[in-house]
Amino acid sequence: MDLDGLASAERDRRWRGSFGRAPSLRLRSCESCLARVREVDGAVQAWAFLEPEHALAQARAADELRMSGQPVGALHGVPIGIKDIIDTADMPTENGSVLHAGRTPSRDASVVSLLRAAGAVIMGKTVTTEFATRTPGKTRNPHDPAHTPGGSSSGSAAAVAASMVPLALGSQTTGSTIRPASYCGVYGLKPTHGLIPRHGMFRLSRTLDHVGLFARSIEDIALLCSKSSRLTTSAIPDSRPRARVPYRAVAAGEPPLAPMFAFVKSSLWDRVDADAREAFAELVAHLGDRVEEVELVTPTDEVLEWQRGHRRRRDRDQPRAGVGQGTRQSSRPRSAHASSTAARFARWTICGPSAAFRVLNASLTEMFEQR
Repeated sequence: MDLDGLASAERDRRWRGSFGRAPSLRLRSCESCLARVREVDGAVQAWAFLEPEHALAQARAADELRMSGQPVGALHGVPIGIKDIIDTADMPTENGSVLHAGRTPSRDASVVSLLRAAGAVIMGKTVTTEFATRTPGKTRNPHDPAHTPGGSSSGSAAAVAASMVPLALGSQTTGSTIRPASYCGVYGLKPTHGLIPRHGMFRLSRTLDHVGLFARSIEDIALLCSKSSRLTTSAIPDSRPRARVPYRAVAAGEPPLAPMFAFVKSSLWDRVDADAREAFAELVAHLGDRVEEVELVTPTDEVLEWQRGHRRRRDRDQPRAGVGQGTRQSSRPRSAHASSTAARFARWTICGPSAAFRVLNASLTEMFEQR
């Protein structure tokens, strides 16, 4: 049985049908994934830490538990890769940086605990860009090693795309899940903010950080989401109690309404390669009346300048670490240029973005209401 190409939901169906006939199926699944790692990871380099014997020990324990007749979880024996910014008590979590080399947390991140409770085999830690930001890691795109896999969850996307694991966790603050999923040709999900607990994950932004999910099928994304999320309490920041959603049933059904898409060409569209523009044109033609082109009311370069101005203002007002709240980063007098920038940013804050966003939101609302 070729297990490394099977998605986890399909594996689960075969395992249930093979119960009693193949007592070592989870071990064989793990061995199959490890064989795939040996075959392709020399070129892909998706793993920051992988100890085969530790993974096999987890798989053996999963087989023993199943054969004992005890109840098992929906991810029982399924190998999963974990991005190297998510804590694991039994493996290093180095955040992709030599500054944290050898760091081994004392406990699992909350989401890892949920996966272990569902029976998952934590295969190893996947490569991330340094501190999940800009400095790239060693991972290559499994479809073409000369191309980027995308970041920052590069190792997780590449490991799933290369069939080294059926599922993996990543993270997203801006595009760190959906970008590598797209580049590597797998499914990626950035869930609702606060749906999956982030305790034990390296923090970049409280309001923007998410745990990201990778799989080779929508059904597997739904399975992983259902076992990564949980009912929460107000004691967990940015989470709230919510009813369980039957994600697998939702994924298997037809949407009640046909999805609508907005195709936004920014002012940088003329820089897009010709083959990429052709690909988007083909996609738009395929979607037909389900997609509508939206023109931005504000040029992209102006939005970027707002962002730069906000960053300069934030950096200026940010207190030094370990210094009182009222202390600024610098006590030097501002230059005339800095004063001018601050003044322009103040005007943008009052007049620019808020007015432009209202117009854009009104346009989008009108478009979707017409549908």
